[in-house]
Amino acid sequence: MTTLETSDNRIAAEMGLRKLAAGNQRFMEGKANFPTVCKETLADLAREQKPFATILGCSDSRVPPELIFDANFGELFIVRVAGNVVSPEVMGSLQYAGAHLRTPLFIVLGHAGCGAVKAALEHKLNGVQHRSRIQILVNNILPGLPAFGAKLSEEERLASAIEANVRWSMHQILETPEAQEAVKTGSKLVGGVFDFATGKVRFLD
Repeated sequence: MTTLETSDNRIAAEMGLRKLAAGNQRFMEGKANFPTVCKETLADLAREQKPFATILGCSDSRVPPELIFDANFGELFIVRVAGNVVSPEVMGSLQYAGAHLRTPLFIVLGHAGCGAVKAALEHKLNGVQHRSRIQILVNNILPGLPAFGAKLSEEERLASAIEANVRWSMHQILETPEAQEAVKTGSKLVGGVFDFATGKVRFLD
């Protein structure tokens, strides 16, 4: 990839992030357009898709990325799984987005009160063993959980764990050769946490 192409990728990623932030602002203000589409647009989308961002989010029914970011049909490539965990299937989907759809922007989106992270905390702090398939999710989250200070409240622990889990998913993605090469060529990986109280997505530093 040339220097010019890398610069174009970097610009596209920054523009995509600004577009997501603007859409989230409209959502918070009750001014969202919400997805609308005509038959002609659907016909165009049937031929190809060109999403400007790929989002790895949680399956929680209250956190639909298209609505939170006020995005339309064909704008976001979305992978959703409880706890926004990284698995081989998830990595395959992200790899497809990078290699075939050429999305320059990748987002890992967590949310307040995540049940999967709560389950991981129950296991880590109290030894709670969950049903077999749920435990697989929990085991995926556990390595990214921090050590918690004794003075933290239950609410503070959960908030800290949710952000840590987003960063853990990002870390796993960034360890792959494909992600490292994508970053070198201008693509961007960003973490975010959705807050139910405000509707705001707080993008992580």
